[in-house]
Amino acid sequence: MNRLTLERHQVWLYLLAIGLGWAAGLTQPGWAHLAQAALWPVLAALLLATFAQIPLRHVPQAWLDARFAAAVLGGNFVLVPLAVWALVALWGLQGPLRLGVLLVLLVPCTDWFITFTQLGRGDAVRAIAVTPLNLLLQLLLLPLWLVLMMDGPALAAAWSARDLLPAVLLVLVPLALAALLERAALRRQGWQRLRAGLAWGPVPLLALVVGLIACGQVAAVSASVSVVAGVLPLFGVYLLLALALAWAVARLVRLPISSARTLAFSLGTRNSFVVLPLALALPPGWEVAALVVVAQALVELLGMVAYVVLVPRLWSGESSDA
Repeated sequence: MNRLTLERHQVWLYLLAIGLGWAAGLTQPGWAHLAQAALWPVLAALLLATFAQIPLRHVPQAWLDARFAAAVLGGNFVLVPLAVWALVALWGLQGPLRLGVLLVLLVPCTDWFITFTQLGRGDAVRAIAVTPLNLLLQLLLLPLWLVLMMDGPALAAAWSARDLLPAVLLVLVPLALAALLERAALRRQGWQRLRAGLAWGPVPLLALVVGLIACGQVAAVSASVSVVAGVLPLFGVYLLLALALAWAVARLVRLPISSARTLAFSLGTRNSFVVLPLALALPPGWEVAALVVVAQALVELLGMVAYVVLVPRLWSGESSDA
């Protein structure tokens, strides 16, 4: 089995992991504390494996095609936030549900975005080039969007600096290690092999993460299933809206067909497990936010199966302009 086959069928692996984790938590209640303790190092490994695939030193290359870069950045950091703001208002979401939806929908994906771009006959080279820029900008802009879109007292109650710092470090430390690994891989083949080996990590590690969450948060999962189910249609609407935005932007700036397809996958995919540490750092009573993040990832993966079929048909032909 190659990596592409594994990534193509990853959603079933995640569903299996959630089912096994939930069953383990129900039948072995004592395992919940072990699962919670194991979650953080596994999540750190997941983030390292993910960031190791991003060409961080190639940020300047994202601007080689300024028209495509402007479309991706304008779509992800202007149009999508406005659309998400409208969706949470339309659904009337407040508190943990609102925060969970905002966390996951405001950050563009930096991993399986590239995989699905390849499957959907987009431009993987441009996808790789723009990914590190998407990552850096989302880390800078997410706090701003949350301040604007969340009720101030609710946001203040959600996190304290003491609770939030470990979650932020859990993202920044693997990011720094991935940057060091990228530089080391330029000089020695051993580091190159390690970096290549880490490329197999995201799918099994994410399966382990969602399984540990299901086991460690079994009480919260059981109590919140109906609540979280209420936002699943929102995520479906978002996928349709992202596709419509991509179509409009691609026509406006006259993107080539392959670039327009890539834009569609960029706007449709979100960075669920990069924000997962922030959701897991929330205090008791806010556990549903982390469950919303996991639920969105599953809806998105199913949606990407549809995107792989729809996107090449929406942008078909061999002409140079969309």
